Amino acid sequence: MPFGTGGRGDADMRDAETVTFAAAGLDRAAHLRDDAAALAGLAVSGDRLALWRGKVLVGPGGDLVRLPAGHAALDQAGLTVFLGLDAGRAVFASDISAWEPEGPGVETSVFLDPSLQQHPALPAGEVFAELRAVMARLTPREAELACSARAILQWHKSHGFCAACGQPSVPVKAGWQRDCPACGTPHFPRTDPVVIMLVTRGNSLLVGRSPGWPEGMYSCLAGFMEPGETVEAAVRREVAEETGVPIGAVRYLSSQPWPFPSSLMIGCHAEALGQEIRLDPAELEDARWVSREEMVTGFAGSHPAIKPSRRGAIARFLIENWLADRLD
Repeated sequence: MPFGTGGRGDADMRDAETVTFAAAGLDRAAHLRDDAAALAGLAVSGDRLALWRGKVLVGPGGDLVRLPAGHAALDQAGLTVFLGLDAGRAVFASDISAWEPEGPGVETSVFLDPSLQQHPALPAGEVFAELRAVMARLTPREAELACSARAILQWHKSHGFCAACGQPSVPVKAGWQRDCPACGTPHFPRTDPVVIMLVTRGNSLLVGRSPGWPEGMYSCLAGFMEPGETVEAAVRREVAEETGVPIGAVRYLSSQPWPFPSSLMIGCHAEALGQEIRLDPAELEDARWVSREEMVTGFAGSHPAIKPSRRGAIARFLIENWLADRLD
């Protein structure tokens, strides 16, 4: 089916933007990014999202905490970026990574860091948490704000020097651009396109797992697009490289911003032309075909070998729609 045409699949995927981090209608107010006077006024009355080393500040119920300007927790704030207007109220993101907590730090040796950090200026229950651990509990607007904040602050952290001449660059346009004072080159936030594939053949779905994933966790295959490559070509290449399975028809289903650190997941349905798997162990630890009945059992938590992808991830969204027969 061509992109954007009618038919049952088009109607059934109308909820495609309900995937976590998908657009919730935030007014990014780009026209204000060059207005220093307006931003100065908004900074006084607006809300702040505090991020610590990529983690977001959440309350006891998992909701995103907004702080007023001048809050003590922001005393060590570094870069602050204007995110936009939420119902007319300005929202900024501030990086407070310079703060050193007394408790546990980030656990880098695990798949997902479960540690929580409590700032002394914040009430009990308001903690910094890994966004992937809380993303499914956020409202659509909170998720969009958290995703944007994490992605843009991470971009600044990793792009402090001019790619043209190597000299330090500086943030401009309310944090949405970096300019090089030495050679004048402007730099813009990057987004890396990634194809993620719901590969089916008859009643079966092709899933895989990467080394280091939690035991039993399987998900859709995925991979970065390459320069000069179409979405369809990337889907076919990635599936072939990882599993050797040939792919025929490919069509777009949904997308998801994925700020870990700066990807756009492009969800596609790919029809397999064969079923033999020739695994590339450098890419995947395992890959297998799973029937609908097996996947339902996995989602119910009673399959002996398969656990579903995490809540909030586009892979789970795609698989759930496949199980519900809402693709075509």
